[in-house]
Amino acid sequence: MLTINFSPFPNLETERLILRRVLPSDVKEMFKLRSNPETMKYIPRPLLTNYEEALAHIKTMDDKIETNEGINWAITLKGDDKMLGVIGHYRIKPEHYRAEVGYMILPEYHGKGITSEAVQCVVDYGFKTMKLHSIEGVIDPENEASERVLQKCGFVKEAHFKENEYFDGKFIDAVVYSKLNPI
Repeated sequence: MLTINFSPFPNLETERLILRRVLPSDVKEMFKLRSNPETMKYIPRPLLTNYEEALAHIKTMDDKIETNEGINWAITLKGDDKMLGVIGHYRIKPEHYRAEVGYMILPEYHGKGITSEAVQCVVDYGFKTMKLHSIEGVIDPENEASERVLQKCGFVKEAHFKENEYFDGKFIDAVVYSKLNPI
């Protein structure tokens, strides 16, 4: 079985980005991300309603890092430490050498290639450092922007699950994209 250890925390770097640990000082941006109905449109989770909930969400992320159950990074531009979004490996299944990549970015940074650059970096980390065999992205079938990001990063459609989740009074579909470790 795969052994996972996120200590010390791995900061990652791309041409334009620094991916660093999400900190309590990112509470304002976390709240902005997760309280915005437009940003959360395709994420079946309740909207945050205050900074305390945002801090609790950051603590949950931290707890998963400490127990090696998941890892999240704050997406920042080089030279500017402000968090633009978050990205991470969720639902890590060490016994299957598989994890789910998830990401969100503030609306003002959409369409700039930042998400694709961050996804590629985190996927590389998953394959090279974590030694994953496969990585999946689970998206709402109506989320065309996320679908483009995954396709741009070499993911292929693996499945379309009909009404497999219940959220906010309705059943919703999920589409799974995946990428196999090329090594």
